[in-house]
Amino acid sequence: MSALQRLGFDPIAAVSSVSVAQRQTDEAFGFKWAKRDTYESEAAKANMRRWLIERYCDNDPARLSQWLAGGRKIILDTGCGAGFSGLLFFGDALREHDYLGVDISSSVDVARDRFKEIHMPGDFVRADISRLDIPDSSVDIIFSEGVLDHTDSTEGALKHLARKLVPGGRFLFYVYRKKARIREFTDDAIREALQPLTDEEAWEALKPLTRLGIVLGELGRDIELPDPIPFLGIEAGKLDLQRFFYWNICKAYYRPELTFEEMHHINFDWFRPLNCQRHTPEEIAVWCTDAELDIEHMNIQEAGITVVARRK
Repeated sequence: MSALQRLGFDPIAAVSSVSVAQRQTDEAFGFKWAKRDTYESEAAKANMRRWLIERYCDNDPARLSQWLAGGRKIILDTGCGAGFSGLLFFGDALREHDYLGVDISSSVDVARDRFKEIHMPGDFVRADISRLDIPDSSVDIIFSEGVLDHTDSTEGALKHLARKLVPGGRFLFYVYRKKARIREFTDDAIREALQPLTDEEAWEALKPLTRLGIVLGELGRDIELPDPIPFLGIEAGKLDLQRFFYWNICKAYYRPELTFEEMHHINFDWFRPLNCQRHTPEEIAVWCTDAELDIEHMNIQEAGITVVARRK
């Protein structure tokens, strides 16, 4: 029996009316995930899988096996996109469980194709995760990798989805963390400047920024700040110049093992969606408490906040 059958969920579920910001965000992700050559190399997949295991499992893949133990689970991937993170994180374990990928964008069609190509079982539905019409207390694991903050309300989406978990079920999610003040200002200024453009135009417009990140990264220079600058949110210490610029001034991604298109995909992912909330660990902790979730693990990095929480 599939996840859809077990949940009694209509696979032809329609996307409810959404805000202008949410619609633009959905279209941006549908556009991005359709560019499969910008994220499917072995280097790109290895980089993401390493980061997923680092954040969710504290570099111990055995933790995932423990969460999946005890019978066939229903795994709900909310905001599954092209199934990229879900496939990398759960891997072949998906063959032993019932996976349902949900996304409000057309990327669910890409995810369905990618699963079929490797003969991986899974169901897919295009629906709004903030108003997901499945029974409460019906899902064993919810996985939401960098998606809740792309809704109109991170808090609202988190609390709505938490109710879908069975008692003892786990919610695994990642949200963006607030950055240094100049970086926050720059990110929003670029995002606003891109709004009048089509997705294709925005993709092209961001290419000089991607090239800047590569130039900075290839310099291989370190800088050392003797003192913190609290009113700018800048910390003291030694840091690679590209990383200093990245965390404190403007996101310009760089990984030497990735291609230009792969790095550009990551920059577009950040700047194009109009819905792109950032949060503090304190906010997330309060919302989890309100949603009757006990936080088992919280990984706090400069990029974001990763949480493994269990429903009471």
